[in-house]
Amino acid sequence: MNDAVALTPAGCVAGARPGLAERPELLRLEHVKKRFRGGVEALRDMNLTVNTGDFMSLLGPSGCGKSTALRLIAGLMQPSAGRIEMLSGKGAKHGPDVGPDIGVVFQEPTLMPWARVAENVWLPWRLQGRSYADARDDVLEALKLVGLEKFQRAFPRELSGGMRMRVSIARALVTKPRLLLMDEPFAALDEITRFRLNNDLLALREAIGCTVIFVTHSVFESVFLSDRIVVMGARPGRVIRELEVDAPYPRDEAFRTSATYAAHCREASDALHHAMGEAA
Repeated sequence: MNDAVALTPAGCVAGARPGLAERPELLRLEHVKKRFRGGVEALRDMNLTVNTGDFMSLLGPSGCGKSTALRLIAGLMQPSAGRIEMLSGKGAKHGPDVGPDIGVVFQEPTLMPWARVAENVWLPWRLQGRSYADARDDVLEALKLVGLEKFQRAFPRELSGGMRMRVSIARALVTKPRLLLMDEPFAALDEITRFRLNNDLLALREAIGCTVIFVTHSVFESVFLSDRIVVMGARPGRVIRELEVDAPYPRDEAFRTSATYAAHCREASDALHHAMGEAA
């Protein structure tokens, strides 16, 4: 994603970010529990604080509730117990409409195949009752951020897998959210495309300054992207450990081969192995 423009949503600050200890709280989960109707307890007593400007990865074994936690934060489902609170602004809405304060990128692009790229990106504003004519500048701005402004009239079938995911990211950003939630968005892509989109995501994050919560199974991806890694235990999910990746941004290929990166990967891997051995 080249020639990114500076997009600064409310509550986001482009450019230099304060240190972790200096960031104001944005989101808080207190004693959150989620039990599904079939009796499966996905989360138990999950406590988490997200600060403005964080790039936080949720790392944990399959089935530990990472995606469930993300959907609860988005307001796409209700917790069985506990409290989720946005500490400023309108906060998450419960139901199918997550509201303009939160953008969500799912594991699959989930684009409308019959609609052109620009119409797919317009969708969040359309659900808010805003016409395309009124939202057009926001749509084009979001597409420019992900390097796809020249593909606004293309259909999803005409794009590569990586390009379709970029459209999904643009759709999540079009409302200028304060919080971007990403649920393993690159897991289905080949390694080369995944590395490229990791690089692009960090460049995008530098441009817009948004808070990001990123779900991943990959130790290497979590270390490359994040300044905070939250390791979750096996089901029922809860926070086992938090790690800080103190390497400065921007990060590039040199960081991936550095001793600092390797050390953080070892630490995260050890924490993940411990989490996988946790008894419910």
